[in-house]
Amino acid sequence: MDLTILFSPVDESVYSGVTSNASFYRSISVFAERMPDYRDAHIALIGLVDNRGSGIGKGIATAADEVRRKLYNLKRGTGSYRVVDLGNLNPGIDLDETYVRISEVCRMLLESNVLPVLIGGSHDMDYGQYCGYESLEKLVSFVNVDAFIDLEDKGETNPNQQHIHRILLHEPNYLFSYTHLAYQTYLIDPYAVSILEKLYFESFRIGQIRTNIHEIEPAVRNADMLSFDVTAIRSSDAPGNPIAQPFGLTGEEACQICWYAGLNEKLSSIGFYEYNPEFDDSQKKTASVIATMVWYFIEGYYHRKNDQNFRGNDFLKYSVSMPVEPEVITFYKSKLSEKWWMEVPYPQGHARYSGNSIVPCSYNDYQVAVKGEIPERYISALAKLI
Repeated sequence: MDLTILFSPVDESVYSGVTSNASFYRSISVFAERMPDYRDAHIALIGLVDNRGSGIGKGIATAADEVRRKLYNLKRGTGSYRVVDLGNLNPGIDLDETYVRISEVCRMLLESNVLPVLIGGSHDMDYGQYCGYESLEKLVSFVNVDAFIDLEDKGETNPNQQHIHRILLHEPNYLFSYTHLAYQTYLIDPYAVSILEKLYFESFRIGQIRTNIHEIEPAVRNADMLSFDVTAIRSSDAPGNPIAQPFGLTGEEACQICWYAGLNEKLSSIGFYEYNPEFDDSQKKTASVIATMVWYFIEGYYHRKNDQNFRGNDFLKYSVSMPVEPEVITFYKSKLSEKWWMEVPYPQGHARYSGNSIVPCSYNDYQVAVKGEIPERYISALAKLI
């Protein structure tokens, strides 16, 4: 497919003022006069301009370009940059057609082993991001960062409040796990959290993340796709979202999550949603925060360690005897990255899940097992496999 028919080029005003040869802009290929060839790229930036799923105004349509203005002026990071900016995806006649366009573009990129980075649009655009995996015949682990849990199913609510409900009910079902990060308890119906618990999905409130942000790294490391709603960032750092709260993630914590996501060899797509420049301050602070998040994600990508072969010499294996079933829990620690995994035997006859039998964990999970207790991550992973 010729992607040119689906995209509009990046406006010249976005990059005309970038002069430094060390800039991010000078290190990538941008759709200006000609569509860059994505097939040899590692990462493809995609601007989304459809705001119809949100109730916070038309300004969302300019979000991607505002982020670009900040991102292009940042300095190039490390690694052999092979990054393309495909421009802004033209919206469809209706929202459903926009979702289809996003899914088709994501599918094409994923099949070419290119990682799509979606910037802009309302949060329901991640439904198209998720549908991009449908034809790949694999189970998907999904991490969502949002102050709210968008599980509404009522017709009168905006699509960006229903998208998680729609993903959970999507047929065919290829969602293996869902993890929700940074929800704020005082904004959430307890029933929504209980639904996630009944489905053996993980959720972390903002206080848990603030107490020890390193404990969420295994959850991010387990993701195939990540969706980041700017609402999760505190209003002082992200005034460009009118419903952001004073006690959300700091910009630094948001960048830390994106760094973890970039390091994750398994993660193959990421999206940044719900930024509205109309509500931003005069310096476009929110655009700066999102641009830095994208930068840290890409920097993490080029620091991936390829921790995959658990039988190789780059891993230490720890077998912990348990006083109850299971008799032994096996842990692996990477000598390169010092990250931890644990082995969760999948049931006989469930070969479909074989790729999920070794799951990311933390050193704390190993310590819990040494004390004779079964880690919660082990219980949750086993429940998904049964």
